[in-house]
Amino acid sequence: MVLQMKDPIEHSCAEHIRIWGAKEGHSTPDCGNCRIKKQPNKMALLCAAALLCVLCSMDALQYSELAQYIDSHQEEYVEALRDWVAIESDSSNILKRPDLHRMMDVTAEKLRRMGGDVVMVDIGEQELPGGQMLALPKVVTAHFGNDSQKHTVCVYGHVDVQPAKLEDGWRTEPYNLTEIDGNLYGRGASDNKAPVLAWIHAVEAYQALNMELPVNVKFVIEGMEETGSNGLDAMILAQRDTFFSDVDFIVISDCGWLSKRPALTYGTRGNCYFFAEVEGPTQDLHSGVYGGTVIEPMTDLIGILDTLITPSGKILIPGIREAVAPLTDEEWKMYQDIDFDFDYYKSKIGVAQLMYNNKVDLLAHRWRHPTVTIHGIEGAFSDPGTKTVIPAKVTGKFSIRQVPDMDPAMVKKQVTDYLQSVFAKRKSPNKLKVTMVIGAKPWLADTKHSLYDAGKAAVKRVFGVDPDLIREGGTIPIARTFQDVTGKSIIMLPIGGFDDGLHSQNEKMSRYNYIEGTKLFIAYLHEVAQIKKSV
Repeated sequence: MVLQMKDPIEHSCAEHIRIWGAKEGHSTPDCGNCRIKKQPNKMALLCAAALLCVLCSMDALQYSELAQYIDSHQEEYVEALRDWVAIESDSSNILKRPDLHRMMDVTAEKLRRMGGDVVMVDIGEQELPGGQMLALPKVVTAHFGNDSQKHTVCVYGHVDVQPAKLEDGWRTEPYNLTEIDGNLYGRGASDNKAPVLAWIHAVEAYQALNMELPVNVKFVIEGMEETGSNGLDAMILAQRDTFFSDVDFIVISDCGWLSKRPALTYGTRGNCYFFAEVEGPTQDLHSGVYGGTVIEPMTDLIGILDTLITPSGKILIPGIREAVAPLTDEEWKMYQDIDFDFDYYKSKIGVAQLMYNNKVDLLAHRWRHPTVTIHGIEGAFSDPGTKTVIPAKVTGKFSIRQVPDMDPAMVKKQVTDYLQSVFAKRKSPNKLKVTMVIGAKPWLADTKHSLYDAGKAAVKRVFGVDPDLIREGGTIPIARTFQDVTGKSIIMLPIGGFDDGLHSQNEKMSRYNYIEGTKLFIAYLHEVAQIKKSV
């Protein structure tokens, strides 16, 4: 047989089989739709092509059935998200710790009801600044399928959230999921509760339709990601040769698209978070009585913070910029091809001017260059009204998003030495203490890996377009740990929208992204199953 596919194959596999199944040497009509011609002595190729076509049709039929199931259950999925958002699982607030424990219990119970092999892993305690010990939320692990002939995919997610209060500027109650114009507003909706639920619903759909999962699926779901994934690194190291021993690939969906075009994420920045504490008098002082007689800690703090970065964004700490891996020609080309609306980006965040005025420079400095951000000052007066006080002790909080080839240990030394040097020049009697409280490393993957080919195919199937390949400016601390400890290949497969407002007021997940994202995860599991399994 000679397969002349000048036109797309649009007719049924049954028609191919009718044509291809004729005995060699017998007259067989041409297939007018795909121009397959009968020629002698190539029957093996003919049968193989027919079988391939049947299998493709079965795959399409299976996906269609799963997709229809998801569409018909979307209200149920929205209600599940509503229930999860209602739990105030703020990992930064120790007073919310009971809610966080409950969130982990709810997650584990949902997986148990699906028949998963579920374990709640105790990862110990955390020490609070005053020396008290507080139990960390248990990590939920689950396992579906144990066929050694199949790949095993491990899905990572988290169900803790950033703080949120209505008075911060939310249009709706942050812990009451509210749908407006197809958007589901609520703290944690996009980061990361909807993506975790979408993965769970993807597995659930296979079960509901009595379809065999194309791969084995494992879950690792934590409750401390927003504060640095306390205890998780040690757990992964401890279970490297047990839970993770049969894992082939790790998927993380804790990120978002850059534009309206779906994306695959292959890199994140790290995060070095610092406290700079300046202490002076033994108590707060009246500014009228003592102002002009003491050297104020707030003045010292603002003075040293002002030496970290210039108004144009240049980091002034020696050694930081010099450590950054240079932008390659290949990267420049990738950035050039990315779908990105520069003007919309500006208008969305409400600024008249950005640091850079072209797409490549802006994306490069968002993803693969470090930056310094000053987040706040603890101990300063911040309530409404006036208070004429000289704070006795103030703590400046700032972070440096780090990139390859920066190292957290070196960044800690560079920042500490630099600030102590700047402070010494002030000749202040006050005391400075610099502490690095988070030291998360950046992560970078190979976009030529078969995991990314599978991702491209899954996006194409669900959304009908090719995805952008992007990096993420934020930090997902555990990605680098997974890479370093397990040695497994990792992909970030986001379903969050580019305008979801992660960590901000009015965080949301669109209903469209939530439902179509569930279909994407189903398609992705199928595509990963096609990757040749190494012996």
